[in-house]
Amino acid sequence: MAYPSAGYSLGDTETEHHEARTAWASVANAIVDHEPVSVVVDPDQTQYARKYLSSSVDIVEAPLNDAWMRDIGPTFVVAPDGTVGGVDWVFNGWGAQDWARWDRDENIGRTVIEHAGVTRIDSDLVNEGGGIQVDGIGTVLVTETVQLDPGRNPGMSKADVERELARTLGVDTVIWLPRGLTRDSELYGTRGHVDIVAAMPSPGTVIVHDQRNPEHPDFEVSKQIREVLASAVNSAGDTLRVVDVPAPATLTDAEGFVDYSYINHYVGNGVVIACSFDDAADAEAAEILGSVYPGRTVLTVDARPIFERGGGIHCITQNQPAR
Repeated sequence: MAYPSAGYSLGDTETEHHEARTAWASVANAIVDHEPVSVVVDPDQTQYARKYLSSSVDIVEAPLNDAWMRDIGPTFVVAPDGTVGGVDWVFNGWGAQDWARWDRDENIGRTVIEHAGVTRIDSDLVNEGGGIQVDGIGTVLVTETVQLDPGRNPGMSKADVERELARTLGVDTVIWLPRGLTRDSELYGTRGHVDIVAAMPSPGTVIVHDQRNPEHPDFEVSKQIREVLASAVNSAGDTLRVVDVPAPATLTDAEGFVDYSYINHYVGNGVVIACSFDDAADAEAAEILGSVYPGRTVLTVDARPIFERGGGIHCITQNQPAR
């Protein structure tokens, strides 16, 4: 993980600072009871990290612009011989958006790989961990609005992207979704990360964000994504079992239509850390997640402060396989 530093995720006031630090720490402290957790912390924030984080959490100091480790960090992969590597994507502020700063974050992939002591796999692809979802047997979900974004990879075709994903991730089947959720496509969004709309908890199964209220613009987005997934096949040539996960009943906040999503969760050793929103759909979503991750306990953390800053629990975490 990374810890909020001076900037958008931390906020401007002391109240906002406390809210952000508490939210990120709640996730880290929930995970560390089940597996080791390392958190990259900007040196200016170390004193606060030590106050909010469990003493069991490993703190790694490095300069940060923001705290979205899924996107600024590496994607860990396992080679056929069992060795672990880290893919160091190019990070450019979610497509060089004018509000973003990444002069520090662009170095975090290398920092984390060196700290983990694994092989570094360079890539010229501008990509983020939130822009991919894999099933572990050779299938990856992506969105046309991210990998083909002119602000990320101008001039690259689907074939170009697929070749690079094959080289770095070892996948042989790429399922292209047309877009992400509505708010994530607006200002301060990622332009359509897949990790908020769909995930593959196991080979052959895909869970999808199901906006059931036609008053929300994601009602049509959910239908479109479900149709693509229903007709797709995975690396084994099998059609996918599509499991709908309800969107929260909450439709709006002060900024407009929300992109609250239970798809954006973290899977750890024996546990799933899931988003909650003090919402009528929280219990149903947790039950569904428990069914698609048998043998794991589902723990929920209030993710509203994280979503207010532009992401969710999956966005602030990055899983590293044992080596």
